[in-house]
Amino acid sequence: MIVDVHSHCHQPEHWGHEHEENWQGAYGGEPYPVVTPESFDRVMGEAGVDVAIVFGLAASRAGVRTPNAFTADFVSRMNTPAIGFCSLDPLDADWREQVEEAIELGLRGVKLYPVLSLFDPLAPDFDDFYRLLSDNAMVALWHMGATPSPAGRLAVSQPLVIDEVARRHPDLTQVMAHMGHPWQRDANVVLRKNRRVFADVSGVPSRPMDAYLALVNAQEWNTVPKLLFGSDYPLWTPAEAMSRLRGIAQLRAGDLPHVLEETVESIIHQDALALLELEDPRA
Repeated sequence: MIVDVHSHCHQPEHWGHEHEENWQGAYGGEPYPVVTPESFDRVMGEAGVDVAIVFGLAASRAGVRTPNAFTADFVSRMNTPAIGFCSLDPLDADWREQVEEAIELGLRGVKLYPVLSLFDPLAPDFDDFYRLLSDNAMVALWHMGATPSPAGRLAVSQPLVIDEVARRHPDLTQVMAHMGHPWQRDANVVLRKNRRVFADVSGVPSRPMDAYLALVNAQEWNTVPKLLFGSDYPLWTPAEAMSRLRGIAQLRAGDLPHVLEETVESIIHQDALALLELEDPRA
């Protein structure tokens, strides 16, 4: 079984001015691509992905917004079995209504983007938000780590903030995207101590040295069982992400430990639905 836990359905217009001004130059200079249910079905099918988790982005201060209804409709038009997550900014005054709308639409998690929406996950103000997610078995998938946006706030995008959220809300299922790059070592220690915290490896192989160290570290800390496959499509197709990930297992550094092939294959074939306690849409 292959589950791609990190794929994006948002459209160029959902970025506002943010992508053109701050992201485009950092990712090859190309405009953000238009994705469709048909393009999703093609790339997921080419890679043998059984289930895709699909979401957009939300950061109100930056003018970034993917409507919940758009995501729900997008997922409904895919032939690939898929689970939609909403995207919202908990600084919005109507965050509770947005969560309730997402539940009514059948969305099973929320993508959070503190680095760009500039909310502090540690603030007690958001405890009611976390409780609402936990009470409704909604998964919190966090963008963790870097941003090319000068307005971004890196201090709220460090994996150690998730440790405190998990300490206060141990029943909330959380996923740290990108293994918290470039703080993957911190991500591993957060994974080790918190039972309901996981991480996806989307984008990690794009920086081979960081990926090498991150996955060797995961082997040494025994957190490989908590690592989930994600492609970050459309930045990379699932097939490209798998190929890059497998390439990390070919790297050698003399007598130093290396990434085991079985580590990579276990990540690619991880039963993310069981770990995240999400119903299999194929059923």
